[in-house]
Amino acid sequence: MCIATISWARNEEEEKTLSESLTGLAGLGIPVYITDGGSSERLRKCLNSFPNFTVQQAKGLWPQAKNSIRAAQQSGAHFILYTEPDKFEFFSNHLSNLFRQPVDDKTGVLLASRSSQGFSTFPSFQQMTETTINNCCKEVIGKDIDYCYGPFLFNVKLIPYLDALDDNCGWGWRPFVFAMAHRLGLRVETFQGDFYCPADQRQDNERERIYRMKQLTQNINGLVQATIVDLLK
Repeated sequence: MCIATISWARNEEEEKTLSESLTGLAGLGIPVYITDGGSSERLRKCLNSFPNFTVQQAKGLWPQAKNSIRAAQQSGAHFILYTEPDKFEFFSNHLSNLFRQPVDDKTGVLLASRSSQGFSTFPSFQQMTETTINNCCKEVIGKDIDYCYGPFLFNVKLIPYLDALDDNCGWGWRPFVFAMAHRLGLRVETFQGDFYCPADQRQDNERERIYRMKQLTQNINGLVQATIVDLLK
């Protein structure tokens, strides 16, 4: 197994958050493939200082994630963990347990999913949009689970289907992967826990709500696209 992630710190506060969380991730000693979207030279230098990190450059959410996934694929790993980079508490307290979960050739996706208690700590508008995303995923995949928390392990058998996505799909690539796993007859499973919203991410202002609307649109578009992609022979 290996890890694929992205980074982009737009200011000093974000740089501090990412530096702390990714330092914690580096400490696990697992190969990490990371694509940075234009952070400061200081953060890039920090990332390149970790011997188990392979750091590349790209712009845009999906181009960054895709770049990291492609690099991770070259490692020969059968499963790749994708995660956002700002999950310090998850990296510190839960990631090692996720890696201990049993997986086999029929595992498509293993999602880290919030319990109802963990979910309730997130901003109310975010809860509303992510409940909608979860309900739409349930409609296609058939499982009533939390699809939106972030980290998930996925089978490299799904990677060839990523070519169907364009560079502007944004967050839609995630439910696309989940739905493709289901269509291929692979299992979509969960690793549930009380994953709480960090205190500095609980803001619920107009800018944040518009961002959640954008995420909602991208997720639904990605999910729908997965229902019409031809299966490879």
